[in-house]
Amino acid sequence: MPVPPRDRQRRPLRSPIGVPDGPATGRHRAGQPPARPARRRPGGPDTAPAPSAGQPAALAGPPGAPPGVCPTGTGYGPPLPSTSVTATKIRGGFAFLEGPVWIADRGYLLFSDMAAATGSEWVQPSTIRRFTPPATFDTFLGNAGSNGLALTPDGQQLVAATHDQRSVSTYRLDNLARGVVAGNYQGRAFNSPNDVAVRSDGVVYFTDPNFQRGNRPDQMGGRTSVFRVSNGQVSLVDDALRQPNGIALSPDGGTLYVGAYGENKIYKYAVQPDGSTGPRSVFVNYVGGPDGGTIDCAGNVYWTSGGDGLVHVYSPTGSQLGTIRSGPSGTTNVAFGGSDRRTLFVTSGRTNDSGLYSVRLNVPGYPY
Repeated sequence: MPVPPRDRQRRPLRSPIGVPDGPATGRHRAGQPPARPARRRPGGPDTAPAPSAGQPAALAGPPGAPPGVCPTGTGYGPPLPSTSVTATKIRGGFAFLEGPVWIADRGYLLFSDMAAATGSEWVQPSTIRRFTPPATFDTFLGNAGSNGLALTPDGQQLVAATHDQRSVSTYRLDNLARGVVAGNYQGRAFNSPNDVAVRSDGVVYFTDPNFQRGNRPDQMGGRTSVFRVSNGQVSLVDDALRQPNGIALSPDGGTLYVGAYGENKIYKYAVQPDGSTGPRSVFVNYVGGPDGGTIDCAGNVYWTSGGDGLVHVYSPTGSQLGTIRSGPSGTTNVAFGGSDRRTLFVTSGRTNDSGLYSVRLNVPGYPY
């Protein structure tokens, strides 16, 4: 989530994701000095070999869709009622909204609300707010330090990109206890983790641009990257993207999508059953600065634009299916919710008048 320039804020569970009170480490042995991350070829050190000619690219790994969200064997028609759809504003007047996530068993939506940066480190405070349909808003968690939000596979914990501690965290929904998913890479602090995606077996992928790093030291050598966390190990997926932002997995778990805000592109990576990734390729050349995104159960891709205020909708092959309009600019993220998961919630709008929007669509989708 890049903050508008005028604000000067550039801006597994089958084993548990959250590890209370202790950061996950990179792939280096305890007691050895941390190695400086080396510049890698596109695709990064997490890259798996590309399939040989004639070999199928389809993978039989864990699904990318959250458990219970997308039933197998279901056919879907066109996702949009028309090629140009307008979402309805539920409420505005927030500071800067991001990271919506639908909590199905409790019937409410959570989202991050980021205020102006403060203090000598120039870090943005963030509050997690709650919307309970049809019209109730309240504070769920103050001082959360969060941006993008997701859920653990059991649905009992938030997985949050937390720029306050330059980490990826969990928050238990029942008591708000905080845990650590990733605290550093090879002993070096991240920039400001921005958005997260969680595979059905608990493997976590996240982006690390520098939008909310503020005045804190750069320990990533000028690189902005994508990382993977599996069994407590942090691995580098790609360190050659300019300001990676939104991130999402396809329903079959075979494709990882990443929006590179600084390049106006959405990239895709083939994902292996163990969670490692193949070389990246361009999914779409984007217009307007790709921010956060989500996926529906047919595999269609919904990506927000910080520039034109639209949600751009693409088929799994990259063909544009249409757009959804919400706020006049600064559309930041999307999530499906409601009892049938066919309501798309959109966070959008100018700083200090950011709003929550919704629109009914034809295909159910991910809760983050």
